[in-house]
Amino acid sequence: MTEPGPPHIKQFGLTQIYAPRDTPTVDIVFVHGLNGHPYNTWTSKSTGCFWPVDLLPDILAVQRPRILTYGYNANVTAFTDGVSRDTIVSHAETLASSLAANRYLRNCTNRPIIFICHSLGGLVVKRALIFSRSLSNEKTEHLRSVYVSTFGILFLGTPHNGSDIAKWGLLLNNICSAVLPKKFMETSPQLIKTLRTNNETLQHINSLFVDIMGRFHIYFFHETRSTDVHGTREVIVDEHSAAPYMEGVERMGIEADHSHMCKFDDENAAGYEAVAEAILRYSRQAPVVILDRWAEEKSVRTQEKKAKAREIYDARIEDPANQSMPNLNRAGRNSHLLPAPDASVTLRDYEIEEPPV
Repeated sequence: MTEPGPPHIKQFGLTQIYAPRDTPTVDIVFVHGLNGHPYNTWTSKSTGCFWPVDLLPDILAVQRPRILTYGYNANVTAFTDGVSRDTIVSHAETLASSLAANRYLRNCTNRPIIFICHSLGGLVVKRALIFSRSLSNEKTEHLRSVYVSTFGILFLGTPHNGSDIAKWGLLLNNICSAVLPKKFMETSPQLIKTLRTNNETLQHINSLFVDIMGRFHIYFFHETRSTDVHGTREVIVDEHSAAPYMEGVERMGIEADHSHMCKFDDENAAGYEAVAEAILRYSRQAPVVILDRWAEEKSVRTQEKKAKAREIYDARIEDPANQSMPNLNRAGRNSHLLPAPDASVTLRDYEIEEPPV
């Protein structure tokens, strides 16, 4: 059972947890993982440090960040039951729609976005960006703004590889063992079976994301300490899965286990400086890049609308229903008003005598 956080932080949906006095230049969004919480996932159990608010604003002061945390029903069935495809897609669409609405109401649709994700929360963010990118209809293109404005993503312990179905099942089993009570796992044999068979959705998300990941600045963080799983020590998401070698992608290990790699006791905690530096660097680089992307996006939208208008015009011209209309180019504008020629009238009646020389 997930413990409740401070009352001002909503368990479900977006909560703005920090805003600067002046107009922000970047939106930073935290997304927790399986069995996580929008507050507890990022809070140290030993010091109570909620680092998105207690540490990060000081580092990013000049960049004037607006910081949000996103909460959703992240119980184990959200990723493992028979309708996992619908559940994950629903979470992803809600994230994209909520973020687009939040930013539209504040007139900051074009503001850069940086995501920080833990564990399977990274898959929700991936799916949200895939969904946002797919929208091109002018009636839903406002949701596409999340895709256009996203500059960078920090993945903490998110599995990115897993072509082997059996390995996916083992991976999910390990994650559940790390975040759920031992008694729950021991009394839920059906869950183990489900983990091994219903994970095609997670594979599908990762395969689709490969096509668009080159657009974003990405940093992979992997855990370096093992977790106690049923009396044995195991690395939940190993380096190969959490931080695969890819061109143009940063990667680093954090000296912590899977559950604690996203919690920092203070500014001296292992991994904090690397995470904070990446967020700071992305925040500095993002405004210019996203400004250019929006200019390109608007240009593409304008061209598409012109092309669509041209198609409609051409279709109307070629429509057989319009062929009965008089061709004004072939005859004079008022030619249809002239009397029909009289057959009884001959050319002789119109002969004119030549004048004498």
